[in-house]
Amino acid sequence: MSDQGKYKPAASLAPVPAGYADWLLDLKARIHSAQQRAALAVNRELVMLYWQIGRDILARQAEQGWGAKVIERLAHDLRTAFPEMKGFSPRNLKYMRAFAEAWPDAEFVQQAVALLPWGHNVVLLDRLPGPETRRWYAAKAIEHSWSRNVLVVQIEARLLERSGTAVTNFPASLPKAQSDLARESLKDPYRFDFLSLGEKAQEREIEGALVKHVTEFLLELGAGFAFVGRQVLLDVGGDEFFIDLLFYHLKLRCYVVIELKGGKFKPEHLGQLGFYLTAVDKQVKHELDNPTIGLLLCKSKNKVVAEYALSDKSQPMGIAEYKLLESLPAELQSSLPSIEQIESELEDFAE
Repeated sequence: MSDQGKYKPAASLAPVPAGYADWLLDLKARIHSAQQRAALAVNRELVMLYWQIGRDILARQAEQGWGAKVIERLAHDLRTAFPEMKGFSPRNLKYMRAFAEAWPDAEFVQQAVALLPWGHNVVLLDRLPGPETRRWYAAKAIEHSWSRNVLVVQIEARLLERSGTAVTNFPASLPKAQSDLARESLKDPYRFDFLSLGEKAQEREIEGALVKHVTEFLLELGAGFAFVGRQVLLDVGGDEFFIDLLFYHLKLRCYVVIELKGGKFKPEHLGQLGFYLTAVDKQVKHELDNPTIGLLLCKSKNKVVAEYALSDKSQPMGIAEYKLLESLPAELQSSLPSIEQIESELEDFAE
């Protein structure tokens, strides 16, 4: 058999000419980008098709009085006509109807929610009550490329209600653009349910558990946080000091010092935090970085006391609570479906 046309191992090919490696790297990037665009285009077409089918069902039921049984008939006929296509179950057709009812604006569907996979849109319909809440989670899912699993977790954790609610002095200590982003980046409270620690856990125990579960911790902190270290040493005039947790925020372009307090917030806690911010700014921060931000996490706080304590501070700081245990009773928690079960339930109509 002739070897003509057969793929040759790299070792037997001609020597690589100058500039080839850079060109190949560029080609790979362009091919990968084209693949991504193609996948997004296919997804957008599928979601728009589902919206159009749902809109048609709504219109015919409203104008011609077709009953619910038409969906069963339509599912049968579509699956007969397109046996190779999935997604035409009665259940999924009902979701298409609900999808069109929830988003009547075709332009918004095309430009926004059609960027999300169908399974994400079903989660938004199932788990959120109204358009504004759905819009917010849809925008975040697109911005941060959340998987369906992560979207479910963020909805269950009530991310919207907690975002931007920490007590801070950012409006007075940061430029407006950075202040708005910094405030939006902090929550209150932070939920550390994934640690499986009781309410009596000590600061160092919590700190160690957070580092051990750093992936979940970063997810709870939110997009943009990168972990730098735990118990980071600062040598100030020959004395040693240790920062509980140090992060870098990629969007804010600054370091973020996090200090854990096992009890109720006290104004004197900010003195220690401010000292760490000064030390990081002088010893760690690059000249192009923005001023370091401090976040004090405590088990509880009096909001008025926190606001008073921050009012005369020039360094950017925030104060938030953390929760170690869910508020639901244990017997109710055990009866709730797991994320894996939810994923399994969605598989029938998420394609």
